[in-house]
Amino acid sequence: MRDSNCIFCKISGGEIPSKTIYEDEEFRVILDISPASKGHALIIPKEHYANLYEMPEDAAGRVMILAKKLAGHMTERLKCDGFNIVQNNGETAGQTVFHFHMHLIPRYAGDGNQDKLCWNHLELSQEELDEIWQKLK
Repeated sequence: MRDSNCIFCKISGGEIPSKTIYEDEEFRVILDISPASKGHALIIPKEHYANLYEMPEDAAGRVMILAKKLAGHMTERLKCDGFNIVQNNGETAGQTVFHFHMHLIPRYAGDGNQDKLCWNHLELSQEELDEIWQKLK
């Protein structure tokens, strides 16, 4: 199912032109038009899922397999020194387009972005860790 108001549905469906680097029946992978680095790409499912929570498990598994394949291909071709695979869910987590997508971000030594995609680390007490652990196990 597609959402007629979704820009990523229009891109993945070929209605809006993109720099496509890979396509199959389920996914389109495009260069990001506002990249974090040279070669930054997005994996976009052709079906509309607002986020990971809506995506069927089998499709989520296939997107990760595709991400691994493309990370290897892009690393070989672009000669990058590292690689980030990023996927945001919800506005608080940085999601700005509410159609599931995964960022493939080649990283280069000396590009000035080594500290990007980081966060401030919390200092939690043993009691706080135990409380979280109890909720999650």
